[in-house]
Amino acid sequence: MPRPVDNTVVSELRERIQRLEGASGRGRQVLPFGVTEIDRRLPGGGLVLGSLHEVAGGGNGAIDGAAAALFCAGIAARSKGKVLWCVTRPDLFAPALAQVGLSPSRVIYVEAGDEKALLSCMEEGLRHGGLGAVVGELARLSMTASRRLQLAAESSGTLGIAIRRWRRQAEASDFGQPTASVTRWRVSVLPSVPLPVPGVGRARWLVELIRCRAGESADFEVEAPDAKGRIALPSELAHGSPEAQARRRSAAG
Repeated sequence: MPRPVDNTVVSELRERIQRLEGASGRGRQVLPFGVTEIDRRLPGGGLVLGSLHEVAGGGNGAIDGAAAALFCAGIAARSKGKVLWCVTRPDLFAPALAQVGLSPSRVIYVEAGDEKALLSCMEEGLRHGGLGAVVGELARLSMTASRRLQLAAESSGTLGIAIRRWRRQAEASDFGQPTASVTRWRVSVLPSVPLPVPGVGRARWLVELIRCRAGESADFEVEAPDAKGRIALPSELAHGSPEAQARRRSAAG
C-alpha cells in the first residue's frame, strides 16, 4: 500500500525552490484570480508578482490575439499602478480594455519599431519598479530574452506578461519552445452565453494553463472579465458533460 504524501515536506520543498529561484529569497506576493478552481492550481494561490507570464490565443486567436489581450487586460486591471503596454502593431483597441476594467488613464502605450526594441522597452519597464504591470505583444521569445525579462521582474517585483502573437498560423508552433516564464496560458474563444432575447451574451473562453512552475497543468471554461477585471466560472456549467467537452475540443483545435 503506497504511503500518503507528507504535505509538510512538499510545502518545505516548494519554499526551498522559491528561495533558489527568487532574487533574494524573500517571499513573493501573488495576484489571485479570485476563482478557487484556478487559484488552487497556482503555487501561492495566484499569479506570482515579480515574474514573467506568457499568454497566447488558441485557434484563430493565435493571429488576432483578441481574447489573449483581454485576458491579460483583466489581470493588469487588478494590479496596482500604471500599466506599460508595448506593441509593434497599432491595432490595440483601448475601449475593449476599458470594458474589462483597464482604464485608458492607467495605460502607457509604447509602439516599438521591432521586437528587439519592444523587448528593451519591456525590460526597462520591469526594472523601473514603479509600474503595476508590463505587457508586451511579440511573436518570438527566446530563452535568453525571457530570462532577462524574468530577472528584471524579480528585481522590482513587477508583474510581466508576454502576449504571443504570430502573423501566420504555422508560426504558432514556436509557443512550444522552452522559456523562463513562470506560467504559460492559452486562451481560446467559446460560444457566448445564450440569452433569452436576441443579442450577444457574455463571452466565454477556454483558458488552458499549459505550464506552471512548481504546479500542474489544467484547463478551465470561464466567462470573460467583468468591468473590474474579474473572470468567473459559468454557474450552470457542467464540466463533465459531453457538450462541454465538445466545446473544449473545438476551441483547442
